[in-house]
Amino acid sequence: MRILTLALIALAGTSVAQGSPAQTAAAPSDASPRFSRFSYEGRSPGAAPLQRNQYRNPILSGYYPDPSVTRVGEDYYLVNSSFAHFPGLPVFHSRDLVNWTQIGNAIDRPDQLDFTGMRTSQAVFAPDISYHDGVFYIVNTCVECKGNFVITARNPAGPWSAPIWLPFEGIDPSIFWEGDKAYIVNNRAPAEPPRYDGHRAIWIQEYDWRKGQMVGESTQLVNGGVDLSKKPVWIEGPHIFRKDGWYYLTAAEGGTSVNHSQVVLRSRTLRGRYEPYAGNPILTQRDLDPARSRPITSAGHAELVQTQTGEWWATFLAVRPYSGDYYNIGRETFLLPVTWKDGWPIILPKGQRVPEVAASPRLPSQRPGPVPTAGAFSYVDEFDGDRLAMQWVGVRTPKAPFYRLTGGELVLGRGAPMGDLAGVPAFVGRRQQHHDTTISTTLRFSPKTGDRAGLAAMQSDKAHLFFGLTRIAEKPVVALYTTQEGKEQLVASAPVDPAGPVTLTIDATGGTMRFSYTTGATPRTLASDVDVRFLSTRMAGGFVGTLIGPYAWTR
Repeated sequence: MRILTLALIALAGTSVAQGSPAQTAAAPSDASPRFSRFSYEGRSPGAAPLQRNQYRNPILSGYYPDPSVTRVGEDYYLVNSSFAHFPGLPVFHSRDLVNWTQIGNAIDRPDQLDFTGMRTSQAVFAPDISYHDGVFYIVNTCVECKGNFVITARNPAGPWSAPIWLPFEGIDPSIFWEGDKAYIVNNRAPAEPPRYDGHRAIWIQEYDWRKGQMVGESTQLVNGGVDLSKKPVWIEGPHIFRKDGWYYLTAAEGGTSVNHSQVVLRSRTLRGRYEPYAGNPILTQRDLDPARSRPITSAGHAELVQTQTGEWWATFLAVRPYSGDYYNIGRETFLLPVTWKDGWPIILPKGQRVPEVAASPRLPSQRPGPVPTAGAFSYVDEFDGDRLAMQWVGVRTPKAPFYRLTGGELVLGRGAPMGDLAGVPAFVGRRQQHHDTTISTTLRFSPKTGDRAGLAAMQSDKAHLFFGLTRIAEKPVVALYTTQEGKEQLVASAPVDPAGPVTLTIDATGGTMRFSYTTGATPRTLASDVDVRFLSTRMAGGFVGTLIGPYAWTR
């Protein structure tokens, strides 16, 4: 599936500050860098083979965190966080909860949200998707850009509306529908001075969906978490559903790192009092041996959904470190069945590991989509259409053109230098979805002094690398630069003739990468065993994963 009309292609470029020549955008020219054939091969060494009626976790590999899922008839829709990447809030469709196809991005127009000046891990946090009376709703928070909002669409593939801004603080709102009424539940400050760092609360308030307004009083449902005396931190990501006369409130607790968990409380009335489950948490991996093989950690931020066959399932985020707590690919979307015990839902019994392979839901199976999302897979983008695939994203909101597609090539113009928060780099990337992967593209470019074009791997504005063509001492070279904590370092360079095409290849294996280039028939290695743990969440911080793709900085 593809998005972005030709008009949006013209817009999908550089967000710039006015008045600074270094930040002025320019459309591509005949001398601009030209990229062809972007290929991705992701490997999953040691993965167990699938048997009939089994599926593999994660169901969305790579940087797809904070999944929210809803069912409409026999169709399932899922949306993820995307922070300051644009287009944002990817929307997926499935009919079996296992095989997902991206159908759109809910934030795909520069006039919807403005991410100017924002770091990669700011902007749109955990979204919630729901459906009522023929309309889809996403309620979300834009951190550092006006706060909480609602967008709507009659078709989940889009277009989605402009935001309706909501007048309350906090993050992670979701909508609970009861009959023809809507209620928004979210994380806010507690109704008392905070007792400790991370002391938050869950609140509820009615939302008039016809007028797009909050109405009535707000009610605090949960103060701090399951047990305030134990100083629980970061109660967030709340969702409410009703079953058998009970209102169930599920939420994440413990923060989204290794202490992450999912808890549940219930009440006979919507506004409480909510009593916690004695067996909480209903999902966590924090109590397992950190030295276990092939660990899956940091599980939480779940949402439950009931299938048309009566089963209950949960989507949630977790991570797959390659060593210790190091992972470069971000937080991923997982799926597990929900069992019920004495009127309480349990996603995973205590002490059990999140399985890599599990029995599939009792739903009609479907084939994987055109762009696979789970297991080992590969794809090639020939840049042969008139629009980029919807999986390509950049950094911050575009306001001027910096690329075009022509004749099977992606042509990049001028943008801000990578790391400049005041602008948008001339960069489009795809998520790194496997720790072990090979990524390559072919570049035609004759750099002038100060120019560079090639592949960039970006985790944040202060943690990224560049591999491609530039000039050093007035001579054309292929070079590798790494940027850690905002400080750039030249790792390696070699002379190259830029008259012909150069194929650039990155081979990632866990926390290391090899960088190779080909100008004729023989590939050459520029650098190998390069430590790229600085692209991990552990070192770079934030909530995103690594993006890899074409980048250019030209004067």
